[in-house]
Amino acid sequence: MGMTSSQRLNLALSHQEPDRVPYTLFATMHPAKKFGVSLKEYYSRPDLVVEGQLFLREEYQNDILGCYPFAGVEMIPWGGDVVYFEEGPPNAGKPVIKDPRDILKLKAPSVASSPDLQSVLEAVTLLKSKVGEDIPIAGTVISPFSLPVMQMGFEAYLDLIHAKPDLLQALLDINIEFCVAWANAQLKAGCSAVVYADPVSSPTILPSEISLKYGLPTARKALARINGGVMFHLASGRGLPLVEELSKLGVAGMSASAEEDLSELKRACQGKMALVGNLNAVSMQSWTPEIAEAEVKRAIARAGPGGGFVLSDNHGEIPFAVDHQTLKAVAKAVRRWGRYPLDWVNGNGR
Repeated sequence: MGMTSSQRLNLALSHQEPDRVPYTLFATMHPAKKFGVSLKEYYSRPDLVVEGQLFLREEYQNDILGCYPFAGVEMIPWGGDVVYFEEGPPNAGKPVIKDPRDILKLKAPSVASSPDLQSVLEAVTLLKSKVGEDIPIAGTVISPFSLPVMQMGFEAYLDLIHAKPDLLQALLDINIEFCVAWANAQLKAGCSAVVYADPVSSPTILPSEISLKYGLPTARKALARINGGVMFHLASGRGLPLVEELSKLGVAGMSASAEEDLSELKRACQGKMALVGNLNAVSMQSWTPEIAEAEVKRAIARAGPGGGFVLSDNHGEIPFAVDHQTLKAVAKAVRRWGRYPLDWVNGNGR
C-alpha cells in the first residue's frame, strides 16, 4: 500500500525521501470554469470550493489542498472591497487607509464577525470532513508586513516605511493581531499548516536591509503565536539572500522563485528548510507537454535528491490561461520522474 499524501509530505519536510516528490498545482481558479460559474459565485459558495478542491485532487493528484480564495478577501473585514475579473484573480479594491494618521484609530477586525472569512473556514471544515488526515489542507495568511500594500497602496506604504517609523510599527502591530487570529482560525477549522505569504519581504520588492529591519522581526512576532506549522512564501520573489534569517524563524519551508538557481537555493536550505516551487506559472501558459516534462525533470534534478522539496508553481496561483493538458502533463511528469530513489539524476543534480 502506498503512502498517503500526508505521510509523503511529512517525510519530505523532514528532509527525507518519501516514495516520490510531493507536489501540488495551485489552480485554485480553474474549477470555476469547470462548473460554469463566475469566480464571484464560486468563491462565495463553500460547497463549490470544496468540490473544486476534490476535482483538482482527482484530476492532478495534488498532495496538498487549500480553500483560501485570493489575497483580497483579507481586506473585506477591514472595510475594503474586491474587484472581480473574468479571466484573472480578484484584486483588492481601493485602499482603506486614506491618511497615515488614521492608523492611530485602527483596530484589527474580528475574524468571527466577517462572513467572508467564515465562508473560507466553512469550506475548510467541510473539506476536512471529506479527506480526513490523509491529505493535508493548507491555510494562507497575508503577512502583517505585506498587508499594508492593500490597506493603503504601495506608494503610501513606502512613504510610511521611510518617513514614519512610529506609525509603521503601530500598523504592523495591529496587523499581527489580525494575522495571528486568522491563521489560528484556519488551523482550528482543519488546516494542517499555514502559508505565510510575505512577498514584500523579498529582495525582489525591497532591499534586504528593510526586510531585516521590519519584515522578518514582524514575522518572528506573528509566527511565535501561530499554533501550527508554517511555510514562508515570498510569492514569486527571490529568497536566497534571506535563507539564513528565515531558517531562524522555525518555518518548515520556503518558496522557491523561478528567478533563482534552484540548485544553489537547495544547497543553502539543505537540512534547514524545505523548498516549495519553482515552476514558472507565467511561462507555463505557452508550454507544450514536452516542455512541461522537461521543466519538471529540471526542478526535481536540482532540488529533489535527499527530500526537502515540494514541486509546485513559483507563485501559488496558476493563471486561467494555463490549460488542462499542460497541468496534466506536469502531474504525469512528476509521478514518472519524481519516484525515489532518483537514480536518473547525475551527481551534480543538473
